[in-house]
Amino acid sequence: MIPIEKYNVSVPRYTSYPPANFFGPTDGASYIEAVKRSNSEGSANISFYLHMPFCHRLCHYCGCNSYVMPRRGDTVRRYAGALHKEIDMVAAHLDKSRPISQIHYGGGSPTAMPAALLRELNEHMLSLFPVIEGCEIAIECHPGYLSHDDWAALAGCGFNRFSIGVQDLNPEVLKAVGRTPSLLPLKEITEMLHGAGAAVNMDFLFGLPHQTPESFADSIRRAIDTRPERLVTFSYGHMPQVFKRQQVLEKHGLPAADAKRRMHDLAAGLLLQAGYKRIGLDHFVLPSDELYTALLHGQLYRNFQGYCSRRTTGDVYAFGVTGISQFDSFYAQNTKDIEEFIGLTLAGEPATKKGYRLTPRQRIAKEVIERLMCNYRIRWQEIADTLGIGTDTLKAAICYDEALLHEMEDDGLLRLDPDGIRMTEQGHPFVRNVAAALDPLMRETDKQFSKPI
Repeated sequence: MIPIEKYNVSVPRYTSYPPANFFGPTDGASYIEAVKRSNSEGSANISFYLHMPFCHRLCHYCGCNSYVMPRRGDTVRRYAGALHKEIDMVAAHLDKSRPISQIHYGGGSPTAMPAALLRELNEHMLSLFPVIEGCEIAIECHPGYLSHDDWAALAGCGFNRFSIGVQDLNPEVLKAVGRTPSLLPLKEITEMLHGAGAAVNMDFLFGLPHQTPESFADSIRRAIDTRPERLVTFSYGHMPQVFKRQQVLEKHGLPAADAKRRMHDLAAGLLLQAGYKRIGLDHFVLPSDELYTALLHGQLYRNFQGYCSRRTTGDVYAFGVTGISQFDSFYAQNTKDIEEFIGLTLAGEPATKKGYRLTPRQRIAKEVIERLMCNYRIRWQEIADTLGIGTDTLKAAICYDEALLHEMEDDGLLRLDPDGIRMTEQGHPFVRNVAAALDPLMRETDKQFSKPI
């Protein structure tokens, strides 16, 4: 039995390496220079991310960069105009033969934006570059405000994957966290989107007020009945010292770590029993899903938008407030201020405020941690061959502490062998802990992170 309390400690989620809270000040000139270099470094593919910060209502648990939809529509139109300007600004420095492999809209609630504006943005990006076969064009959706006509309009915008933020199906839980329930039944939405030829993701959160293992399992059962292609069970990260709005949840009380672990285990058991396959930290997919094929061949990858296959992986060029561009050795993040973003971008200036340039040693650590987080295993020689270095150099670049790894093995998290590391099935929820143990940046840091459970 894994000692949960021992490993239920603050560790990064590793959606990037280094995590975004290591970023420091940078400028637009550095970003544009990195965009130019990206044509010859990293992936040949292009991935676009657009951040839509507006929401009809802010949920209490949310840690995203989001703002209540402004009463005056001109702010939304000006924001959309700035996105078009930023797209052209970045595209001017990109090789026009590079193909788009992925477009992702996040937020906030992207579906709070008028569908016509979303369609224009898609048409703009797709007119600039070729597109790979099976290019994924995805949007995160808040189902609380979408009617039949709204879903039909979104399907007409060119989206072929819809990530529906369900979070929970218990009205008492949703009321406590300030989340508006879905306007339409989930089964009806799924059938409509499947009929339009689109794939469906559903996102759930566990660890919220009034949730119990049994009530959360009931929500997962009801979701399984709709048969989405992907279902995600995120562990709620309570960090009220960082996200002040989360303080509201404390008056309701939050489930203890052992209850959260039970929620995770029950949900996972139901999904596996229903034929879904576990992917990475928190995803479950149907066996026909490309992510499962990628996992079987060690070709699973993760960026800020989530898991993807190496086929659809690309350098990420982010547009909008707080958008993070993600290249082989450089990250760049836009300002979080909407008016500043609009003003700078419309004036022809990058809105870049933060970033990070990886050292050669950190690029090695990045490869190790990404592979562990995505594929639950590390093969030292395989990574060394990819990087063109020796295994001794590889291990010297990370925190390879054999005694600590053996302790984690004794606790049931992983299995060690001469070729590498493999997480156990029971250890999957604690893959972040193993990644942190290998991370040189975690030896001495004052950064704040959420807990695995």
